[in-house]
Amino acid sequence: MTSLDIHNPFDAPVYYLETVESTMDVSHELAQRGEPHGTVIAAGFQKKGRGRVNGRVWLTEKNENLLFTILLRYHCIENIHAAITLRAGIAVSYAVENYAEKLNRTVTVKWPNDIMISNKKAAGILCEASSEGTVHIGIGVNFAQKEFPSSIEKKATSIAVAAGIDIAPHERFVLLEKILESFYGELAVTQESLKSRLEQRLYKKNEKVIFIEGAAGSGKEVTGILCGITETGELLIKADGEQEERSFITGELILN
Repeated sequence: MTSLDIHNPFDAPVYYLETVESTMDVSHELAQRGEPHGTVIAAGFQKKGRGRVNGRVWLTEKNENLLFTILLRYHCIENIHAAITLRAGIAVSYAVENYAEKLNRTVTVKWPNDIMISNKKAAGILCEASSEGTVHIGIGVNFAQKEFPSSIEKKATSIAVAAGIDIAPHERFVLLEKILESFYGELAVTQESLKSRLEQRLYKKNEKVIFIEGAAGSGKEVTGILCGITETGELLIKADGEQEERSFITGELILN
């Protein structure tokens, strides 16, 4: 494991491994050995990068994408920032636009944990928290990759593809710096401000959506208008035939 010479506003180490099972697993190991708040572990390739739903994996080409996990430490679980996954999401969206100006106004946050460029997924976020207040925020950004497996090629994109530019894989560490800086700032934003900022770039806001409530495969389908989010990050949907908005803590928007 080597150290990356990049700026981390958390004033903590940024480590790099060429190949790992999962940066999330390494982050858990770093937490056990006492690494500080804001420590980052990045990797060139993950053998078993995982998604929010069990059984889903993060498909990536070696050394072409940005894969990392941020370790955060809180005094207790109650002190963890509200809507921390969404805070990470908005940070990533701003950083991507800052890195590639051609993507301005095309990067959105798909509740609860994906980053979209136009209507294709470009990044995913996974948060794991312990009862002691340790949080691991895993982030994967499709960066320089130009081709995707047939199973996802119609649903996935990368910064290189979406912006129509050729970028060297090592440039992903420039984006990493921008994400860390952006996320550090988002942790200081009030919940009221977070709601306002996020709703400006919330994927499918004010549009008709299909939403699966609760766990994947629950069969609890809700169709209606996506109205926004609450200050604590719940999704607001006005279901067909109903007069009042309903809030949802867990679930998933279905992509057409």
